[in-house]
Amino acid sequence: MALSEQEQRLLDEMERSFYQNDADVVSTSPRSGAAVTTRAVVVAFLSVAVGIGVVVAGVATNIPVLGVVGFVLMLAGVVYAFAVPKGASESDPLPTGRPSPKRGESADGSFMDKLGNRWDKRQQGE
Repeated sequence: MALSEQEQRLLDEMERSFYQNDADVVSTSPRSGAAVTTRAVVVAFLSVAVGIGVVVAGVATNIPVLGVVGFVLMLAGVVYAFAVPKGASESDPLPTGRPSPKRGESADGSFMDKLGNRWDKRQQGE
């Protein structure tokens, strides 16, 4: 069953809107490509574990300062895990516009365009 002209226009408009919104999300991301490293995750995990132990010790000994120190230790570990690595800078250029072609998608047409072309060929009996 083929799409009417109105349905086809609506579908095209939705696709353009999707690509525009996708580009907006990519351009507003706080950093590019900087991934959380394994080392940062391990350090964060250990600092959170030690911090919980210090908080529990503070509660058990009724020393509030020890609980605060444990909380700060946990917070510092999590901040360290998600901090920008020294080699990366915040001013790295962010990708803009349409996403680059992915696996199975060539630069001359999007995946949706190819599916549309295949659908049209099937409807025409080719």
